[in-house]
Amino acid sequence: MNKNRLDEIIDEKQELFIAASDQIWNYAETKFQEVQSAETLCLLLAKEGFEIEKGIAELSTAFVATFGSGSPVVALLGEYDALSGLSQKAGVAHKEAIVEGGNGHGCGHQLLGTGSLAAAVAVKKYLEENHIKGTIRYYGCPGEEGGSGKAFMARAGVFDDVDVALTWHPLSYNAVWSTYFLANYQVAFKFHGKSAHAASAPHVGRSALDAVELMNIGVNYLREHIIQEARVHYAVTNTGGVSPNVVQAEAEVLYLVRAPKLNQVQEIYERVCDIAKGAALMTGTVCEIIFEKACSNYIPNLRLEQLLHANLQEVGVPQLDEAEKNFAQEIKSTLSEQDLNNDLHMAELLMGKQDPELLSLIKNQEVSDVILPYAHAASLLPGSSDVGDVSWIVPTAQFSVACNVMGTPGHSWQMVAQGRAGLAHKGMLIAGKVLARTALDVFWHPGVVAEAKNELKQTLGGECYVSPIPPEVKPKFSEQ
Repeated sequence: MNKNRLDEIIDEKQELFIAASDQIWNYAETKFQEVQSAETLCLLLAKEGFEIEKGIAELSTAFVATFGSGSPVVALLGEYDALSGLSQKAGVAHKEAIVEGGNGHGCGHQLLGTGSLAAAVAVKKYLEENHIKGTIRYYGCPGEEGGSGKAFMARAGVFDDVDVALTWHPLSYNAVWSTYFLANYQVAFKFHGKSAHAASAPHVGRSALDAVELMNIGVNYLREHIIQEARVHYAVTNTGGVSPNVVQAEAEVLYLVRAPKLNQVQEIYERVCDIAKGAALMTGTVCEIIFEKACSNYIPNLRLEQLLHANLQEVGVPQLDEAEKNFAQEIKSTLSEQDLNNDLHMAELLMGKQDPELLSLIKNQEVSDVILPYAHAASLLPGSSDVGDVSWIVPTAQFSVACNVMGTPGHSWQMVAQGRAGLAHKGMLIAGKVLARTALDVFWHPGVVAEAKNELKQTLGGECYVSPIPPEVKPKFSEQ
């Protein structure tokens, strides 16, 4: 088994991968609208000899690219959606939008999707050259940000015949993610009232905006009475207009409820619904509850994580040139002490322990050149991912490579500004090599699949995957 050959293939084609990543960064398409981004990846995969199936799971921008046949079936998961309101010029260390209010890749999914693709291309070439049987698949997964694309795909059964799933995420750390994530529900609450002249006939009107405000106040009081690991977020998405002399007849608020387990999310969700109904009663309005999406909690897999960690150590971490170091210093100067401390806390969670000496070393670096110590099922990360739904169905593992300056907040202009930098490209290519090597381990050692599957079965303890998204719920498409 010559893993170095995988690295060679990725290095030979690196300009293709970098160009694809930068194109997707330019498109910056939000959830389920990633038409050009998905097509960029599909065209590249088709040229490399993959069979493409588009529009899977009733998602027009979801696809599967397949090469080979038979077992094992190894899935590499890719994402390519951006975030709204984060438009930002690349390569500058100050906040400057390309388009005011436009979209931007504030979570690095242009790198995520292309890095996984690089791995798929390398593995496919290696299987061909060495006449190895099995199937390599690239899953194009849209709408991770606020859409739970993989959860809809999981509900449709597209992962059911997969043996192993692997993915990664650009961050400011080099680490295997052996942590738990929060499950979540995203639900819209629409209030329907009655408009009226706010001065001459306020008694005739029924304010939907009042209902939204009362609901939000009620949920704020609820926060004291839920488990401390839970999170409840909201955004008022419709205030009913801009005329204060009109009683607002329509208003809407979007809620995201998170907790470690789905049954905990369900319990909190039911209480939030009761508050919404109470707000409607208080205001004489009607409340419409619209379930949008959900994510399951993530199930770590020790066997696969050990392989990822070993391959990450073999490949190593990004090495910066002088210009890249200078840009990193400029970006770091824009970050606060709180930003940095929050990032260091993430390192503690990934390691599952405090290590003052290591944290002090990392804190003083512009870009981390450390591979964090591996700890299985280390802790609970206070975030969510639709990778969780995949992990209930098939043994799954994920990791991160440093593609950003230490302290860079997720979903920030600084993250977008670094998205086309040399560090980002180098981290993406390293991630591709680590994924490719780990996939090859699975092809080369048949026992890995059985071990990983047996571990998942034992971890679930008799539970099986049930989609948290009701069957009648369709994906909520965002507007570009």
